[in-house]
Formats: sequence, C-alpha cells, structure tokens
Amino acid sequence: MAGNPRNGRRYRDVCAKQRSLGLPCWLCGHDIRYDIKGPEAGKHRDAFTLDHLVPLSLGGDLLDPANARSAHRRCNSARGNRTTIKQPRASRRW
Repeated sequence: MAGNPRNGRRYRDVCAKQRSLGLPCWLCGHDIRYDIKGPEAGKHRDAFTLDHLVPLSLGGDLLDPANARSAHRRCNSARGNRTTIKQPRASRRW
C-alpha cells in the first residue's frame, strides 16, 4: 500500500514553489500570511494552504503545478470541493 502522497517530496516541492510566488489568495484576493509556518500554520486561518483549481475529489491532479493555487486556510476550507467560487463583492468606493 502506497503512503500518503501529501507527505512525499514531489508534493512538498509543489507547495514550496507555490509558496515562493507570494501570491494573494486566489479565492478572496487578500494577502496571505506566508510567515506562518510549521504546526502553527495548521491552526491559523490566514496561513498559506495549497488549494487545487480542480478539486482532488473530482479528479484534480495533486502534483500538477497548473492545478495548484495559493489560498488562505479559511478560504480553502470554506470552498470545500466546489468547482465554482463566489466572486468577492465589488467595492462601492470609486
């Protein structure tokens, strides 16, 4: 039986490459707290998580960099495995 692919080197490499881009959350557009790492990142809602454009449960490739997106932990969790995302509300400020 194979191990968890999220513990493998290839997955860690995809995460590291995505993290190094320093992009905002693709779901809400706000900055991500890239400084939060290690066990603390698993608890902090503004920490970086690797999200997938095509959810893994719907056939998305875990290791494909083209399927990788930067997201807040809270945004990633709220999205779940939906393929559509709610667009952020436009500001009324001009």
